Amino acid sequence: MQPLEVASTLLNAMAALFIMMGLGFLLVRLKLLKSSDSRALSLVLIYLIGPAVVLRAFSIDFTPEVRDGFLLALGAALVIHVLLFGIAWLYGKAIRLTPVEKASVMYSNAGNLIIPLVSVVLDDSYVIYSSAFICVQLFFIWTHGQIMISGEKQIPWKKILLNPNLLACVVGMGMLLLHIKLPPLLSNVCGQLSGTMGPVCMIMIGMLLAEVPWKQILTSGRTWLVMALKMVGTPLLILLFLKLTHAADLVPDGGKILYISFMAVMTPAATTVTQLAQMYRQEAEYSSAINVLTTLICILTMPVMTWLYWLL
Repeated sequence: MQPLEVASTLLNAMAALFIMMGLGFLLVRLKLLKSSDSRALSLVLIYLIGPAVVLRAFSIDFTPEVRDGFLLALGAALVIHVLLFGIAWLYGKAIRLTPVEKASVMYSNAGNLIIPLVSVVLDDSYVIYSSAFICVQLFFIWTHGQIMISGEKQIPWKKILLNPNLLACVVGMGMLLLHIKLPPLLSNVCGQLSGTMGPVCMIMIGMLLAEVPWKQILTSGRTWLVMALKMVGTPLLILLFLKLTHAADLVPDGGKILYISFMAVMTPAATTVTQLAQMYRQEAEYSSAINVLTTLICILTMPVMTWLYWLL
């Protein structure tokens, strides 16, 4: 694939998503809705659209090529998360990151952004490989991430196991292994819901941004530093690892599959981190500021990182 062509395609896809985000922003600014109304869209994403996307992704022929590609994606997701633990630890030693800062650097908003972007930049047949990264991150963010932010040692296994998106991953993998496909009617429903993921997600984010304290965000040097670590430093380290290991050579379509994992890394800080910070009263406003800044800057950093990935 041509580096500039892929980067341009990604930039156009992100520009469309950012326009949708702007529309959500306007809805609140024009007082047609409140920022708090975005919670309804968040619930729709978590309980309807997200699971539908995952189930549709797994409803494909489990060929040897798909099997090998999924195993590569799953292995890459696990190794990348181990590397993220180490990278965050090194950052923490160098500049004394707080738990919220570490979690923001480690965990990405992959669940909301990666699937619509993969569908546009590659095509729908590659969404299954993004599901591998999402499943791994869901497990770690609700175990390691929650423990780190809360300071508690007890893992909320019930909340993890009943997470609708993780349940959809388990059901989807079962369907894949047993060669079960969704009935045509359900497949059609899931397909139509899947198409709404990008717009709903970005409108929701835009609504949240309408009541953000912009002066506090844009004048905080520490927020900019964490943003740089999350959106530039960390992706470059992961990119270096992926290229030095030549893992893309393990399967025929390895370059595209690993690009999906890399795309997940270079997305903005996870909104789940802000939710956890609010839940445990740990720098919730600061976490929100990091999330906002990384979301705004990603329209520049993600195309550049994409260009570097395909160039090297």
